[in-house]
Amino acid sequence: MTSSFKSRHRASPALAIAVFVAVAAIGLYYVKWSPYYHRAFTAADTHSIGSSILMGAEAQPPAATLDAALGYALAYGKAIWQAMVLGLLLGSAVQALLPRRWIIRALGGTGLGSVVAGGLLSVPGMMCTCCAAPVVAGLRKCQAAPGSAVAFWLGNTMLNPATLVFMGFVLGWNWVGLRLALGIVLVFGVGWLLNRMSHGHERALDAGPLAALQGQGDAADEPNPFKRWATLFARMTLRLVPEYIVLVLLLGAARAWLFPQIGPGVDNHVLWILGLAVAGMLFVIPTAGEVPIVQAMLALGMAAGPAAALLMTLPPVSLPSLAMVAKSFRARELAVLVLAVIVAGLAAGGIAVGLGF
Repeated sequence: MTSSFKSRHRASPALAIAVFVAVAAIGLYYVKWSPYYHRAFTAADTHSIGSSILMGAEAQPPAATLDAALGYALAYGKAIWQAMVLGLLLGSAVQALLPRRWIIRALGGTGLGSVVAGGLLSVPGMMCTCCAAPVVAGLRKCQAAPGSAVAFWLGNTMLNPATLVFMGFVLGWNWVGLRLALGIVLVFGVGWLLNRMSHGHERALDAGPLAALQGQGDAADEPNPFKRWATLFARMTLRLVPEYIVLVLLLGAARAWLFPQIGPGVDNHVLWILGLAVAGMLFVIPTAGEVPIVQAMLALGMAAGPAAALLMTLPPVSLPSLAMVAKSFRARELAVLVLAVIVAGLAAGGIAVGLGF
């Protein structure tokens, strides 16, 4: 009797999928597509998309104080809060509204195809690393392979078409070529490597999660997927947001330590390139925030090598975003990812110096 009652009141899977598509399309249009479309014209006309969030109009980041921490957290929060809400909504909706078998078929394999699918699916998102992190966590909960999930995560920043357009108008199209070439290698290369590492730990699609899920039903087949969505959204928010805020505050205060010198003294020495590659990997910025940061640093006399390293390492990961996905990946997978981002920064610096940027 109870089973019959539930089946009569089961939400339509088609309705759940339609709601997911609507939330994704409307949310991305409002938060990303429309604002970035208009900002592209600003970049073309003024060759700028705003001041550096790292230091504003000053020549150096502020000293490490509580005011510096709060000031950065407020500026950063104002820039990303809408995208973070959307990321949490989509990260929970992936688990509650989409048929899990769809995600496994598209992203659950450990071959290159699922990595390419993850990277291409990221292109419309155009989110910063922290706002994309809840979606990555949701995909991993739905058995997306580690390499596919990482390709989606990195692709949001490194393959972001809006950022590339801004970069072209503000910094020059040679910087776009450098970023895009190394970004493609980073997104798909790291994804492929992590999937290769997962062999023996996570089985391939044809013998793996899809078979294990038979008889368990899809997330969209739950009696009330919308109630489950609300529950997952609340849990994800309470688990991820508090630590995220603390880490943003700490990084806001630590700007003076991570970037102790900006100007002509920062030359093309390998230690400067390495140091700023590591600092960029740890620091957190909003979407396209690296463009005005690098523009300001170049204007203050920083050499092209360290600037190129920052251009590659500021967007893809950060300490807060790594903390947000820490439970979704093995420690060695995250270690490989971090090392790959730093190596990409070193490569960008070397290429920029070699080509005379």
